[in-house]
Amino acid sequence: MEILFYRYGSICEPEMISGFKRFGIDVVEDKRMITDKAINSSEIVKDVAALIDCHSFMFVFSVNFFPALSEICELRSVPYVCWSVDCPVKELLSPSLSNSCNRVFLFDRNQYLYFKEKNPEGIFHLPLASSPSSWEKAINSASPDMKKRFSSDVSFVGSLYSEKNPYKKIQGLSDYAKGYADGIIEAQLLLYGFNFLEKKLDETVMEEYRKCVPGLHDPYTEGKPSTQRYEMAAAYLGAEAAERERERLLAALGLEACTDLYTYSPLEGLEKECERTGAPVRKNGDINSPGINVHEGVKTLTEMPIVFHESRINLNITMRSISSGLSQRVFDICACGGFLMCNYQEELPELFEPGEEVEVFSSKEELLDKTAWYLEHEEERKKIAERGLERVLKEHTWDTRIASLIKTVYGTL
Repeated sequence: MEILFYRYGSICEPEMISGFKRFGIDVVEDKRMITDKAINSSEIVKDVAALIDCHSFMFVFSVNFFPALSEICELRSVPYVCWSVDCPVKELLSPSLSNSCNRVFLFDRNQYLYFKEKNPEGIFHLPLASSPSSWEKAINSASPDMKKRFSSDVSFVGSLYSEKNPYKKIQGLSDYAKGYADGIIEAQLLLYGFNFLEKKLDETVMEEYRKCVPGLHDPYTEGKPSTQRYEMAAAYLGAEAAERERERLLAALGLEACTDLYTYSPLEGLEKECERTGAPVRKNGDINSPGINVHEGVKTLTEMPIVFHESRINLNITMRSISSGLSQRVFDICACGGFLMCNYQEELPELFEPGEEVEVFSSKEELLDKTAWYLEHEEERKKIAERGLERVLKEHTWDTRIASLIKTVYGTL
């Protein structure tokens, strides 16, 4: 048994490849996109077609959806299987999503429900996973100095979205359109567990966005009002909401607790928010007092698991375009034996038990109250982290998910 794994460099790829191999599946890897990010669709088709023609693949697989892969698999009558790890994924708006060769797995249930009608027999919901055994190797090999370096009361690893926010680049909007967007973003930030940004974008405002946002005019969205509304809410307003939320929550935590931030993002917005609130910001500092110690981002495979394991509280703030599901970060923190403090998500109680295996918050005030409580109650915090790891080991490993994926694929062929 053999599959073609088309790679672009996702951190999930090595674990997925290892998972397939543990099921006795040989994996042929196409790595060209890892080193050639400028590769175009015709080159992808040419490369993959050549490999398909000289192998008998069970299916072609990729992390996230590539329309070019779907098209060549459709032509060659080979199943194309992919699994999303991001949300939004603009390529899902492609007409290629309807191809009969597709077996597309989406980790966010609401994303799945949105796209399922495009291909009812070929789109499925499948949460993400992690690999405790792999992270354990990194944790056990860390030196005492390294563990001390990455120990924290509260830590956050990730982007502030200040460099990933296309909403800030929009030019020419009227004061009304700006105010309308600002109002629904601020309202959304008050509510966890339900995303209404798309539903609240009325047609009058959308007409302005269509004139001012070039990104709404591409082959996937041109002339499709409902698709443009989805893209505007997920990719633009969602990114703006994420930036505001992360800066505000971190600034609020910095007033109450020693908070370590590991990021490659520009800090201008965070610094302004901290100046407004009075929270101290210390670049490359390591001061054990309330404030934000800002550090450069960590290496995913060798440093990030140490942060998760050595932090008393690991903060996860889900990107607002992930409207129901759990991001990769949730599973990785728990898989490292870390204590997770996560914003409430609709699917979270289905995968973890809040208050027993992870902790959740539904407001800034609840985040601050629970952070203070768990910093004072070490044994309770440790027990929750242990149970979170046990839950991942039992139900949320890559092997568990890949077994489900393979069963679904072969039950539909």
